[in-house]
Amino acid sequence: MNMLHADGAALARDIVEGADSTACDLLLCPPSTLVSWIAETASGSVVSVGAQDCHEAENGAFTGDISASMVRDAGGSHVILGHSERRHGLGETDARVAAKTTAAHGVGLVAIVCIGETESERDAGETLNVLSRQLDGSLPSGDDDGDINGTNTVIAYEPVWAIGTGRTPTLEEVAEAHAHIRAHLEKQVGEAGAGIRILYGGSMKPENAGDLLAIENVDGGLIGGASLSADSFLAIAAAATT
Repeated sequence: MNMLHADGAALARDIVEGADSTACDLLLCPPSTLVSWIAETASGSVVSVGAQDCHEAENGAFTGDISASMVRDAGGSHVILGHSERRHGLGETDARVAAKTTAAHGVGLVAIVCIGETESERDAGETLNVLSRQLDGSLPSGDDDGDINGTNTVIAYEPVWAIGTGRTPTLEEVAEAHAHIRAHLEKQVGEAGAGIRILYGGSMKPENAGDLLAIENVDGGLIGGASLSADSFLAIAAAATT
């Protein structure tokens, strides 16, 4: 929940102008009030645009929410679902994240499904169990699975205790978590699990991006505070291509 139109548009323009110097995929997910503006700014560039959340219903009396089709209509191609701030701040369950994922897939959006453990869960040695449980519960299954694959789904691992705190897990801890997620995806959705991108999201910044992005099964970053500066965001992108 940052930036009004003038600042958000300026940030998007700076990122779009600098994007040609990078060789990786870039995605901007602004507040819903800015999605259409920034989609217009990014049109014709290598930068994609998405939203930070959507409702699971197609329409109805859900004041204050936006549907997946509204995101699409505004020019978005992606949507972030199950972010830790929604899970732990607003009480979103795995089941609701799965329903939102189904809605996103239904209109052709790429669902970026966030999972991750709290500090108490890590201290209790429950990290891998939490990740497995959230993957099982947050991705649609059965008739609603929508053929989960690398085209329509991205997983973002965000250790809750590292978000906005400046703390970062060790490289070994990140590697363990991402390897576990990969193995679980391959078991959960079959061969398609090998092609699903797994992003790391937990205080990634220019100073540590190179080391984090070099880890096997870390396919990109879900950038928080560092995305509010075009220079920082593009520096992280540059680290992904070196």
